[in-house]
Amino acid sequence: MRRASRRRIAVVLACLALVAGACSGGDDSADDTTTTTATTAPTTTAPPVPVPVFPLTGVPTEGSGNAGRPAIVVKLDNVEPKARRQAGINQADVVYEERVEGSVTRLLCLFHSTDSTPVGPVRSARTSDIGLFTPLNRPYFAWSGANDNFAARIRQAAVIDAGYDRIPGEYLRDRGRPAPSNLMLKSTTAVGVIPPEGSGPPPSLFTFRTPTQAQAHLEPVAGVAVNYGFEAGAAPVEYRWDGAGWARTQKGTAYVDAAGVQVAPANVIVQFVSYASSGVNDQFGKPIPEAQLVGEGEAWVLTAGGVVVGRWQKPALEAITTYTDVDGNPIGLTPGRTWVALPSAGGASRL
Repeated sequence: MRRASRRRIAVVLACLALVAGACSGGDDSADDTTTTTATTAPTTTAPPVPVPVFPLTGVPTEGSGNAGRPAIVVKLDNVEPKARRQAGINQADVVYEERVEGSVTRLLCLFHSTDSTPVGPVRSARTSDIGLFTPLNRPYFAWSGANDNFAARIRQAAVIDAGYDRIPGEYLRDRGRPAPSNLMLKSTTAVGVIPPEGSGPPPSLFTFRTPTQAQAHLEPVAGVAVNYGFEAGAAPVEYRWDGAGWARTQKGTAYVDAAGVQVAPANVIVQFVSYASSGVNDQFGKPIPEAQLVGEGEAWVLTAGGVVVGRWQKPALEAITTYTDVDGNPIGLTPGRTWVALPSAGGASRL
């Protein structure tokens, strides 16, 4: 009996051990949890969508209907004092000042982002104009004619003739001005009567800085004085920084437009060039000069209240002129309007 009892006790204990082990195993399984590490996909920020800007000013288009049209180039008189005050000079995106006969200058005004009604006084073309408008993707050219040699060369150039001889009805005479400095283009929109024959919007002529971008090699300067010679008709020019732009004076007086607003572009480029004979003489038998725009030379770029001394380069007539600093990097302009002076070497000084 004792042995049977002992066996039963041993069996009972063995069963209890099995039950305890099974329960313990269940508890362990409950305690063992699988840890899953959540993988979060890296957040990527899409680059900002570039804001469309006008190519000649770097200013946002803001839905303007002008963005897709060709540029309109207008040749303006600048003889003292008959031509002043010109209409449209503050609406032009870019203005080039070039020497013509003697020390007299004329203006080549590029309109794209903004129109002007009227524009003038419009005067005759010169061969220097060809190197300036050729890179603009066949712009319209408003002019009042030229001698036979110059006129033939203009009409063969990459430009749409919108001159007085072609659309005289889109011009008028301002009786309040002395002739011949009284021919006005009614409006930059007037050239639209001519189909844009293979034309398109102009390319960007400059590199523009972003609002937070600093310009390397920018030196402080009060302004510059520019002179195109010392012969009859010379009209010395100064540009002085006024805190917002480069206020222009000519022959010591504020250079204002027909509305009385002083010219003060965001940028001024002094591009030193050589002048050679155009092959045609003026009425006094002196060669009419032509700016040598293909090549390279020194350039002063006035922007953001300072000046960057660099180089200009234009390898071919149809090429865009580039402006680089001493490191060979593009010089950045302030978005806005730009005037480009084309004096000979030594024709400018800092103020």
